[in-house]
Amino acid sequence: MKRFDRYIQMVTLRAFLLVAMGLTALFSLLEFVDQLPLVGHGRYRLADAVAYAALLSPARFLQVTPIAMLLACLLGLGGLAKHSELTALQGIGLSETRIIAAVLRLVAPIVVALFLLAQFVVPPTRQMAQERHDNALASVADERGQSFWAHGDDQFLSVRRFPVETQAEDVDIYRFAPDGGMTEYLHAAGARIGADDVWMLRDVTRKTIAASQFRTDHLDSLAWPAFLSSRQIRFLSLPPESAPPIALYRYIQDLKRHHLPATRYEQELWARISIPFAMIALIACAAPFVFGPPRAQNVGYRMAIGVAIATIFSLGQEITSRLGLLFDLNPALTALTPSLLLMMSAAYLLITTRD
Repeated sequence: MKRFDRYIQMVTLRAFLLVAMGLTALFSLLEFVDQLPLVGHGRYRLADAVAYAALLSPARFLQVTPIAMLLACLLGLGGLAKHSELTALQGIGLSETRIIAAVLRLVAPIVVALFLLAQFVVPPTRQMAQERHDNALASVADERGQSFWAHGDDQFLSVRRFPVETQAEDVDIYRFAPDGGMTEYLHAAGARIGADDVWMLRDVTRKTIAASQFRTDHLDSLAWPAFLSSRQIRFLSLPPESAPPIALYRYIQDLKRHHLPATRYEQELWARISIPFAMIALIACAAPFVFGPPRAQNVGYRMAIGVAIATIFSLGQEITSRLGLLFDLNPALTALTPSLLLMMSAAYLLITTRD
């Protein structure tokens, strides 16, 4: 019986890899098309647009895996049903539950592979893509998405942009006393980040607050020992979806220790934690259409159903995520709710098709 389990798993895995790579290629092509209007701006050329889309492909692969698993089940198991192989497997004693369980056992190794991809491949490729993109468009005024805020050692840091990894532009630093009162404000036109994590600020305006009095100084340069390491800066300069999972978890804990809002980062972390649950839910949702009536064995019908389920599921994830941010809901609840609702719907459909 284990040999038949492995056969079912190999059929599903081949379909999964084919669908995942196909969806990744499709979304990478759409990203490339989206970059075409920027070609010719600054030093941004067609080759830069191609490289940008290619470097983002590992992140795209990570995003499409739950939907790819749904379509893989519909195609792989549906192909077995079309050629009556599922009927033969059931005839020798393999129940519907065992066939689905064989597919579900693929989730664990796939999740491990996705974790390694998210931890070691996505962050550097995403960072490389962003750096190439920003450097090529350095002369373009729009520099969205690069600024960030950080907190530590009773200080708040705001950086407008990083032209390169060791330089910062438009830097603001706010220092506070333990009782919460602001004691000093620094603004620097730019900064050079040293290997010892000391920032050499240039063209500095310093405002000191003492006894309700403001004193303003203008300095050509000023050394500032940063509370951020170079590694943390690289992390913060990327969007949350590109951060390594372990670093993301540690950063959330650091934000909580300093009593700072971490909802956006928690949502991203829980979105990743929810991937195996989403895969399980989508596999279960495919079962009624694989073991359903004969009309459900048509390839076009199965694909239409898969696309419809994928669209509804993706919209549900987006809606719950937005509602979570709007009403400050528990990130775990908003991330897991679509998967749980889909599991209940799949159970209802499976029971209905058996009756």
